[in-house]
Amino acid sequence: MSDAPDDDIEASRAPLLDHLVELRKRLIICVIALFIGFIVCFVFSTQIFTLLLHPFNVASGLLAVRAQEAKGGGAFDVVSALTGAKNMFLVLAGLREAPPAPGNVTHLVFTAPLEFFFTKVKLSALGGVALTFPVLAQQVYAFVAPGLYKRERRAFLPFLIASPVLFGLGAAMVYFMILPFVLWFAASQQIVEVSGISVNLLPKVSEYFDLVTTLLMAFGLCFQLPVVLTLLGLAGLVTSKMLMAGWRYAVVAVVVVAAIITPPDPISQTLLSIPIIGLYFLSIGCVWVIERRRGKEDSARDVAVT
Repeated sequence: MSDAPDDDIEASRAPLLDHLVELRKRLIICVIALFIGFIVCFVFSTQIFTLLLHPFNVASGLLAVRAQEAKGGGAFDVVSALTGAKNMFLVLAGLREAPPAPGNVTHLVFTAPLEFFFTKVKLSALGGVALTFPVLAQQVYAFVAPGLYKRERRAFLPFLIASPVLFGLGAAMVYFMILPFVLWFAASQQIVEVSGISVNLLPKVSEYFDLVTTLLMAFGLCFQLPVVLTLLGLAGLVTSKMLMAGWRYAVVAVVVVAAIITPPDPISQTLLSIPIIGLYFLSIGCVWVIERRRGKEDSARDVAVT
C-alpha cells in the first residue's frame, strides 16, 4: 500500500512542457501586476516621496530640541544631558511637539535636469514591488505548492507570512527611529552663522533616496535572520546547541555586517546590530521548539510502531 503523501505528490506530477506553460502563466501574471503597481506608484510618486521626507522633518525637530537646550546655556552636566535625551525621545515618539526648527533643514535639491524624474522612476519600481508583493508571493506559492508534500506546504506557509512581516518591522524601525537619528546627526554638523561662516546641509534628492533605500533594504533583509535560521533548523543543517555555542562569533559577524551595509556612522550601525543580535537568540528559541516537536513526533512514531 502506498503512503498518502506519496500519492499526493504523484497526483501532482506533470510533463515538463506543462510545467513550462504553468511557469509562463505565472510569470505573465507577475509582470502585469508589477506594471500596474509601477504605474500606480508613479502617479503618486510625489506624494510617496513626501512621505519619505517624514524622518527628515522629525530630525529637524530633534535638532530644534538640542538648539533650545543650547540656548538655555549653563555648564554640561549629566542631568541636563539625560533631560535632553528624554526630550528628544518624546519628540521622536510623537509625544511632544518639537519647537520651531532653526533654519530650513528639510530643503533638498537636485543638480541634474532629470535627476528627480529618475529618482521617482526608481521609487515607483520599488513601490510597485512592495505593492504587488502579495500577488507575487501567491504566484510563487501556487507554482511551487504542487511539488510539495502536505506537511511541507503547512510548514512553508508560516514562513511566507513571517518574511514580509519581519521585513516590515525592519522598515518601520528605519522609518521611525534610525533615519531620524542619522539625519539629526548629519544636520547637527552644520555651522550656522559662526564668525560670518555658514555651512548648511543641502542633500540631493537622489542621494537621500539612496540612503533611505539602503537602510530599508539592509534592515529588512537582516530581519529575515529568524526565517533563514529556522529553515536551516527544519532542514537539520543547524541545531540550537550549535547556534548557542557560536553566539560570540555570531555577534562579531553581525557587527561586521552592520558596519558594511549601513552608512559610515556609529548610530545606524549600533541600532542595526542590537535588534539583529536579539533576533539571533530568538532564532535559537525557534530552532529549539522545532527540535522538541520533532522529538515528540519521533517518539509517537516509535510507540505506534511497537
